[in-house]
Amino acid sequence: MPKMKTKSSAKKRFKLTASGKVKAGQAGKQHGMIKRTNKQIRNKRGTTTLSECDARVIRKKFLPNG
Repeated sequence: MPKMKTKSSAKKRFKLTASGKVKAGQAGKQHGMIKRTNKQIRNKRGTTTLSECDARVIRKKFLPNG
């Protein structure tokens, strides 16, 4: 049986926390900041945790080895 491999794109984009949640960068922060409000730009700093339904897919299909 072949080994389960981690998706290379996923290991660059997601990290697992100690409790098993999935951390990811904020969406909507790559370009077009001129049309965003200052509050939106401020709130999109750093990372966020994914919702549980999205995190389940990431853990199962893209990060099988944690």
